[in-house]
Amino acid sequence: MSWIHSIKWDSDGLVPVIAQDYKTNKVLMFAWMNEEALELTQKNKKAFYWSRSRKKIWEKGEESGHTQNVREIRLDCDGDVILIKIEQVENIACHTGRETCFYQKLDVKGIWVTDHVVIKEPKDIYKK
Repeated sequence: MSWIHSIKWDSDGLVPVIAQDYKTNKVLMFAWMNEEALELTQKNKKAFYWSRSRKKIWEKGEESGHTQNVREIRLDCDGDVILIKIEQVENIACHTGRETCFYQKLDVKGIWVTDHVVIKEPKDIYKK
């Protein structure tokens, strides 16, 4: 049996993927992969994801240049979540121009507080 067939895909043929910085272990983003995206990721050592809204595979950084070099691919104990340890090019993983997509923190008053600065303005990243 192929390694990819050990994964428990959801009813849409997708698996959730967490992208984590391989040096700091900081969680940078969450996305989805289908079988083809995961195979491309493993083969090319670059992160490819499935866009549920666009219904297509996309390479992380194909427009922004903020690619993800894949160092490790891991599977959780239940076989239904992938963790990829990555090197994030230019330290920007979020389309908002921040290091991480998880830049909002719930404070003690129940208010979402932004605790990561914009490294580069999205208008300067995305030319389209």
